Amino acid sequence: SFIIGIMVMIYLLNIKSSLAAQGKKMAYAFLSLNAANRLISEVRYIKAVFSQFIVGKIIDSVIIGIINYIAMSIFKMPYALLISAIVGVTNVIPFFGPFIGAIPSAFIILLISPIQSLQFSVWILILQQIDGNIIGPKILGQTTGLSSFWILFSIILFGGLFGVLGMIIGVPTLAVVYRFLSGKTNEALIKK
Repeated sequence: SFIIGIMVMIYLLNIKSSLAAQGKKMAYAFLSLNAANRLISEVRYIKAVFSQFIVGKIIDSVIIGIINYIAMSIFKMPYALLISAIVGVTNVIPFFGPFIGAIPSAFIILLISPIQSLQFSVWILILQQIDGNIIGPKILGQTTGLSSFWILFSIILFGGLFGVLGMIIGVPTLAVVYRFLSGKTNEALIKK
């Protein structure tokens, strides 16, 4: 299933421009001009939010990986590059990803030095507090337009509903819903 999923994803990415053109044709064929224009505008916004979120999350993960590498090098911990790569890659999963990467990393260090494993565990807790409360919300808030509270809310809500996938898509999904509700609220207020 995983291999088939990757192949389908490659094929979809290969024909994305023709799929977009077909979608536009259908929108203009079956909807009024105003409705089709609005639909296309909303789809473009959704694409932009998801793209900006993914780019923001990757930037955040690279920053965390680099900070972790520098700290591990300063403290002379073993396998600094390997463990920083693991921490950086798993940091893409919001909220719980850093801990998913920290557990096997701490175990690897534990095999060499239990004291350094404990130091690493404390360091990761500190680093994740900095990332979760300062770096991540700053980057993701700028890319999605949501405040730190709504980012955390979306991760908890969608993670509870859909698991790891919900944690990944929760922030951009809430950004789209937030914009839609904000627009509808403003329209209703103007009418009143």
